[in-house]
Amino acid sequence: MRGMMSEQPLLISMLIRHAARFHSDTEIVARLVDGSVHRYTYAAAEQRCRRLAQALIRLGVEPGDRVATLAWNTHRHLELYYAVSGVGAVCHTINPRLFDDQIVYIINHARDRLVFVESSFIPLVERLRPLLPPDTRYVLLEPAETSLPLAGLHDALIDAEDGDYVWPDLDERFAAALCYTSGTTGRPKGALYSHRSTVLHAFGLASPDATSMSARDVVCPVVPMFHACAWGVPYAAAMNGTKLVLPGPRLDGASLYELFEAEGVTLALGVPTIWLGFEAHLTANKLTCSSLNRILSGGSAVPLSLIDAFENRHKISVIQGWGMTEMSPLGTAAVPKAHQLGLDNAATLAIKAKAGRPVFGVEMKIVGEGGVEQPHDGESVGELLVRGPFIISGYFEDPEATEAAVEADGWFHTGDVAAIDRDGFLHLTDRRKDIIKSGGEWISSIELETAAMAHEDVAEAAAIAIPHPKWAERPLLIVTPRPGRAPQRDALIAFLSERFPRWMLPDDVLVIEELPHTATGKIMKTRLRELYGAHRPAAW
Repeated sequence: MRGMMSEQPLLISMLIRHAARFHSDTEIVARLVDGSVHRYTYAAAEQRCRRLAQALIRLGVEPGDRVATLAWNTHRHLELYYAVSGVGAVCHTINPRLFDDQIVYIINHARDRLVFVESSFIPLVERLRPLLPPDTRYVLLEPAETSLPLAGLHDALIDAEDGDYVWPDLDERFAAALCYTSGTTGRPKGALYSHRSTVLHAFGLASPDATSMSARDVVCPVVPMFHACAWGVPYAAAMNGTKLVLPGPRLDGASLYELFEAEGVTLALGVPTIWLGFEAHLTANKLTCSSLNRILSGGSAVPLSLIDAFENRHKISVIQGWGMTEMSPLGTAAVPKAHQLGLDNAATLAIKAKAGRPVFGVEMKIVGEGGVEQPHDGESVGELLVRGPFIISGYFEDPEATEAAVEADGWFHTGDVAAIDRDGFLHLTDRRKDIIKSGGEWISSIELETAAMAHEDVAEAAAIAIPHPKWAERPLLIVTPRPGRAPQRDALIAFLSERFPRWMLPDDVLVIEELPHTATGKIMKTRLRELYGAHRPAAW
């Protein structure tokens, strides 16, 4: 027997329409490329989105067409999120921090019909244009000089329409957004989100044991809108009528603090490198945040020392999240359970240092040798597999990558090595390709890195394997100094010896000025292995 409930599809246009109707005067604030601040309401934003939808149709965009963006976190980028998917097309956010050949590959692979370009990225597109599809047309988000063949200017296209447009009823399983992985190994791969998956993910992101985003909050996605759809924040904010603050390109500690204070930001989301700089700015200038009370940090492990600084020095709660582009992207959030409340500071920090427990909709399991599922006892380690309604079932037009990553029953191989405890908290030990196997034993590079960053002299750390004639592999620790500090090899190894057995300690420590990062802010282990994989410690 079927239930007798409405079959109304879950559509992205429902989110902005809901915000415009029931949170009409709630603000959307954006800092633009030139530093000026633009503000309007959800009601005004939805009106512009409908007019932009009309303009897209007038430009010949049809359902299923890919419309690309090269843009910062601004109100115009937000309008594209809703207008493009709202007409049944696919919003393809391009990460401008990718290598040139990766950008060329994904624009050609996606076959983008239109590319909306921020002025900052005009030189990039002009340089790559001879390698891009010849029929691709371009729209500038603001007036600027360019040799690109233009289909118009963003605001002018909107101004030419009347807004007399009704969002169409689409199939909720229609494609809505396309995000490519950063391609740290092999070519980038496309995660093609649907309307249904995006709306369900927004529920998960806003849930009480994730961000707890509400109409009483002011949220700032510091994570770029070209990175996994800004982790779904633009959708969850509209769903909940949350004031949205978009920071544009200025993501340094001083600029973020000024914006947070001016707009009363209560919740912000970004990668650890952002929060390292922000915390350093607060400490160096003896500043207090008057409104910010929680941050969600994801993309890589958050150093325990950074969690401690925010929680105990600045009274800002840190929620560590984990996920992947293939997961829309949030999978877990490190929010304590009821029986974990009231623990001492060290125990609470230990919980917050984990990757977290799954939000509703995310299934997880770990498998060992031969694909045998491992118990959730916090000790058993294996590859992490996930599945759920906002996790990919395959890569966009890439059957080879799909076959390698997705099982027939929907389980997706994350490539992470992990354990899951009895409370459901995920503890990542490494990426499969990054784990160090010494004398038949596994050494977690993540654990070494996190411990090293607790040292007062260390800003960032990376551990890689170097070949050893007897033990096969041994760890090499590579660190960068905090401002005014000078990490010393022997002092760091002694510091780590208090936390690890001797056989897990790095055989050497290198101090460099800067670690290479991927386009999404993760440390680029492939490059470190190229540069230092042949290193031989003097003690060998």
